[in-house]
Amino acid sequence: MGASPEELESCLKAAGEVRFARKLARRLLEAAPDLTTTDQLAAAVCRWVPRRGKNHPATRVFLALRMAVNQELESLTEFLRRAVGVLKPGGRLAVISFHSGEDRLVKWFGRGEAAAGRFRIITKKPLEASEEEQRLNPRSRSAKLRVFEKI
Repeated sequence: MGASPEELESCLKAAGEVRFARKLARRLLEAAPDLTTTDQLAAAVCRWVPRRGKNHPATRVFLALRMAVNQELESLTEFLRRAVGVLKPGGRLAVISFHSGEDRLVKWFGRGEAAAGRFRIITKKPLEASEEEQRLNPRSRSAKLRVFEKI
C-alpha cells in the first residue's frame, strides 16, 4: 500500500466517516502485507472496530477506500462546477447522492451558487425515498435528491 498513515486516516475520515480512523489506519497499514483478500480485510476491521447499528463495521471502510480510489468526491465537485456553465437559465440540476459526504458537498454547492445569484434552490430539504419505496428497493434508503434551477 502506498499511503501514509495520515493519508489513510484522512481518507477514512473524509470519505467514510469511519470512527477510530487514526487507530484503524495504523493497524491496517501494519497488517497490509498479510491482507490479501477482502474477507481478510473485513475480518481485520471487525477485530478493531466495535459494531454499532445494523451495518457491518467494514462497510464504511470499503466505502472510503472505493471513494478514494475512484476520486468520487473530486469527480462530483468537477461535475457540479461544469454544470453551472452547461445549464441554460431555467434549466434544472437534479443530483442524487448516496453518502452523507456527497450530500454535504451538493448542499454546499447549491447554497454557494444561490448566494452568488446563479441558482435557486428548489428542494429546501433533500427528498428521500418513502418507506414503501425503501421496502421495495432497500438500496434507496440512503438516497437523497436535491434540485436546483439556474437563474
